[in-house]
This record gives sequence, C-alpha cells and structure tokens, in this order.
Amino acid sequence: MTTTDSTSLRAWLGVDTGGTFTDFVLYDGNSLRIHKVLSTPQAPEQAILQGIHEMGVGRAGLQVVHGSTVATNAVLERKGVRTLYISNRGLGDVLTIGRQARQALHQLQAVPEPPPVPTEYCIEVGARIAADGTRISGLNEQDRARVLAAVRALAPEAVAINLLFSFVDDSDERTIESWLPDGLFIARSSRVLPEYKEYEWGIATWLNAALWTLVAGYLARLNAALAPAPVLVMQSSATTVSAREAGGKAVQLLLSGPAGGLMGARFIARHGAGPADRSRLMTFDMGGTSTDVALLDGDIALTSEGRIGRWPVAVPMVDMHTIGAGGGSIAALDSGGLLQVGPVSAGARPGPASYGLGGDQPTVTDANLVLGRLQPQAFLGGAMSLDSVAARLVVQRIASALQLSIEAAAEGIVALANEHMAQALRVISVQRGIDPRPCTLLSFGGAGGLHVCALAEALGMTRVLVPVHAGVLSALGMLVAPRGRQLARTHAGLLDDVTALQLDAAFRTLADAGRDELVAEGVSADAIVTACSVDLRYQGQSYTLNLPWRGHAGTQAAFHDLHEQRYGHRLAAAVELVTLRCALQAAAPQLLLPELPAAGSGPPLPAQAPLAGYDAPVAVWSRRELPAGFEFTGPALVTETVATTWLPVGWQARVDAVGNLLLRYGDSA
Repeated sequence: MTTTDSTSLRAWLGVDTGGTFTDFVLYDGNSLRIHKVLSTPQAPEQAILQGIHEMGVGRAGLQVVHGSTVATNAVLERKGVRTLYISNRGLGDVLTIGRQARQALHQLQAVPEPPPVPTEYCIEVGARIAADGTRISGLNEQDRARVLAAVRALAPEAVAINLLFSFVDDSDERTIESWLPDGLFIARSSRVLPEYKEYEWGIATWLNAALWTLVAGYLARLNAALAPAPVLVMQSSATTVSAREAGGKAVQLLLSGPAGGLMGARFIARHGAGPADRSRLMTFDMGGTSTDVALLDGDIALTSEGRIGRWPVAVPMVDMHTIGAGGGSIAALDSGGLLQVGPVSAGARPGPASYGLGGDQPTVTDANLVLGRLQPQAFLGGAMSLDSVAARLVVQRIASALQLSIEAAAEGIVALANEHMAQALRVISVQRGIDPRPCTLLSFGGAGGLHVCALAEALGMTRVLVPVHAGVLSALGMLVAPRGRQLARTHAGLLDDVTALQLDAAFRTLADAGRDELVAEGVSADAIVTACSVDLRYQGQSYTLNLPWRGHAGTQAAFHDLHEQRYGHRLAAAVELVTLRCALQAAAPQLLLPELPAAGSGPPLPAQAPLAGYDAPVAVWSRRELPAGFEFTGPALVTETVATTWLPVGWQARVDAVGNLLLRYGDSA
C-alpha cells in the first residue's frame, strides 16, 4: 500500500463509526484484519480506542483513516452549538423561510418546525453589494456595535456570516470577522460555499458553524489519543483530509461514513469482482440504524443537491439516498393497529432486545433471530452472543396484538423493512429512468446480507455481489480513498460571453488553492491530479447540469446532449454558465486483496440449523472455510465474523478468487 505522507508507515487502519457499531479494518501490507465494537455515541473516540486496544495495534508506523457519523447525527438530532447568524438587512429570516416548500403538500394542519436559528440569534447589518459586485451600501459603526452587543448578550459559541454575493466580494464578511473576539469559531459563506442560492449557502454556513465545536473537539481528542499516528478523515466527497483540517470543515463530513462505503464498493467492483458486466452497480448498505443506497455507473457520482434531514447541503457529496431502516429499526403498531418498522432505531444502547443491554422493543434484528436467519452463537464471530429468549418475548407482543404466530409476525417485520429498502432502491434507479434489472446489487453493512436477495427479487434483479468483509466495507473503503479537495465558485454569465482566458484564470485560482492545502498536509504536488467542470443551464432555468470542461464548443455540445438525455429535449436558448468546479486528488492508496486457495481434497461440510418455514434443517456455511470456485445453492446461511448472508430457495452462490460471493437467481448467467 502506498501513501503520499510517509515512507515509514507500516500499517493502515480504516475506522467507520456507525450509529450501532464501530468497524475496523487493519492492513499491514500483506493481509487484512477486521474487528467490530459497539459504538459509544456520546464520546465516539472511546469505541475507537477500545477497538485499537482489543486489536493490539501499536501507534508507531500506523496511519488511521476515519469516517464518522458525529456531524450527521448532530444535524438529525439538532445538537449544534449556540450560533449567531449575521446577514444583510432584511434577510435575517432567509433560513427560516427557506424555499417555502411544504414537507407534506396536502397536509392542511402541518405542525410548524422550529427555525434553524432562533430569531434573537439573527443579526442584520446594512452592508450590501449587487450581483455584479457593485457597492450599494457599506458597513458602519452602528453595525459593529449591534454585532458586538449581540455577542455579549447571547454568548454564542460560533458565528455564521452569510452576506449576499460574498462569492463576488467577501470584503464585508472579512471585516465583520475582524470585529469578533478571539475564541469564537467563525464560518464565512465566502469560505464555506462560495456559490449562488442564498438559502443553500446560508444553511451550509450555519451548519459548519453549529457543528464545529462537536466535530473539532472529538477529532482533537482522537488526534491526541492516537499520537504519533497521523489521522485522516473521510469527507462527503469520498476523499480524505487531515483531522486537523477537518475540524474547521464540519459540513464537509456529513456523509463521511457512507462515502467510505461507496469507495469500498468501487474498489471491490474494480479489483475483486472482475467481470466488466459489473461496471453498473446498485449499492445497498444496511447497518444497525440506517440504510444507504446509491448507483455506481463506472464511478462514484457526486451531487451538490444533497440533503441531511430537513436541510439542503449544497457542498459536494456522494450521490446517495438514505432511509431510517436498519437492523435496529423498531417495529411497533400505530394508532390504527397497523405494523410500522422504523425510522426510530434502538441504536447501540440499549440496542435490540437480543443484545441483552436493556432493549425492550422488537427490532428487525430480533425478527431475523426469531426466524433463525441469525445464529445466536455466531454473531460477531462468537464475541457477542444474542439472546433468543429476549428476542422472542418482544416479537411475541407484536404477534399477540396481530393475532399471528410469532414466526408470521417476524416475517411481517422483515417484509416491511424490505419494502422500505426496496423503495429506496427504486428512488435511485426507476425514478431516474434506469432499469435496475440488468444491474448487479452489491450488498454490504452488517445487516445487508440478510435482506439482499429479497430486495433483488423485489426489483427483478438476478445478480448480487456480497463482497469479502462486507460487514466492514465502509472501513475498508477508508483505506483506498485518495487525499483530495472539491472547490467551487459561482461565475454567472452566458457561456459565450466568458473568454477562455477568463475561465483558465478562474480554474487556476481554484486549483492553486486546493493544491496549497494538500501540499501543506504533506502530499507531493506532482501526485495531484486536477479535473475541472462547469455547471450549465439554459438561460431562464433554475437548475443546472454538471459537465467536464472541454472548451467552449465541446462542453456546450455535451450540455445539449446531456439535457436531451436527461429531460427528453434540447432548446435553442443560450447556455448560461453558473458555477466553476475543480476537483483535486492525489493517487489513491493501493491495497491488494489476498487470493483464496482453491478447493483441497474435498469440499467443506456445512453445519445445519432449523429455520422458520423449512421442514428440514438448512445448511450453514462458514465463509472463512469456503475455497475459491466453490458453489452451493439456497436455502443456506453464510456466517462470518461481521455479517450473515441468507440465500433463499432459487439462489445459487459461487466464491470468486478473493472471497466475494457472487449470487445469481434462477437460470441467470
């Protein structure tokens, strides 16, 4: 494995902190070791240090690459710090008004949501510039006094400065920053997201300020505890940044963990799966708390129109869809007596009832245990035994209320969870005009293998790939993620009115800024690759399409073609340039998956276990004992240290050279 930071590194550790488990993958240049511990949400670094201790990993010669849900969970749970929001006069309520979109269009008595920033924390100043940078009004002493009085009275922990058109001229934001006392974290919109759409860039600036203390404090504690080992953090754009830099860019970490999963999926597709017909993948990442789905069409797609909870987050992030469905999703009856599953989760503590940590609500994990698809003594490789009696007690409450057998109730819980996840897969395929049937469904996450065949059948798919170490694939993805930056700046105007020299100069400014940051982290300038792109739209449109920059003629022609492909038509209207983007990456670290030995003198023998709905015991295969090229059919369970895979009747499995499970349904090739 290569690194741009140091030639003295001897081991690389990928760590993915999830809502229920914290996953570890250690690579020493020759082999992989994996591990899992329960997460510690109140202090995530404690679970990381516990796992490192249990694995016996020394700090010297170690590099840690970490993906975290701390920022995401803080947004969803509204746990940001007290933040003062400074805007132009008359625009203090922009974040509250938003896009005036109702979450439920036909709900006549919607419950009002609290504003992101309370009114008393919104301060307005008189400075104003126009869209072309023309000065309309300036800051004055009354503005300064108003800002400082608010700081004294409200004692905020962070300040978000969000002035109109700061991406054209940020001098007013810099002046306000100079007024503020030391000790406050200050987020300027011109630094966080220098793009148009004041609501979106305002939300990003506010989130960056509100999350800073939580993220920076946690990363600082982790950095100190792991010294001298360098710590890198996965960004939402599927590239890594040093932990010291990441604390000031909290909004860039909102999809940190899921981005690692997609990097792992891309790595497996390119280096493990082999056949070219797996270039288009649908990924399905089911953990304990949530499920993430995405489409990989050769490479990871990024979007600047992502959302976390209620909020649009316009920073570049992996394009995926997330729902609140996981192994810990709680099953309950609603007021009408109908069964519901999720989005509320039992989390790591108390967790599902079967964990024996005080959980008393039925979950998807408990239902799988009742059905026999989870083996109580095989969970986490035997390191954690599941309590079948507790699982049956909580699922029995659902069964009694619905007047069903306990097995039928468990089947219903699993089926409803499957439908939620199948619908999420339809969102990123069918709703985008993509037929999922020719795609391969790649499953990972601790709970993914239990549900993947049912989801494939629901979408008419016949091929599934369950990667080696699927239960910790996000942590594996951390190890193969490149160092990088995503920079952007709005540069509005008709494309034909902007000269090539102007665009080259603007791209060079972005590239130089990103290169300086990477070099300061120890990345060699010669190792950095730059890719430029533009957001274009027809004049008069609101939304854009992003295309690689290939000169005026080539890019404009590609825009017409892409618009016709995406929306079914092209226009004779002028093409407008909106935003310039520059992506910088160093070479991705190289990791080799060890190949499995071929079958020896005889095939491995499975264990047997009773499963609900089957008259005879079902084969239970230990994944670590399966040789390359080995084939078997369902019904069958495949157990491993960090996950379990369930093959229903009609499915066949083959083990490839590195240990991936290639599943196919019926007579499909």
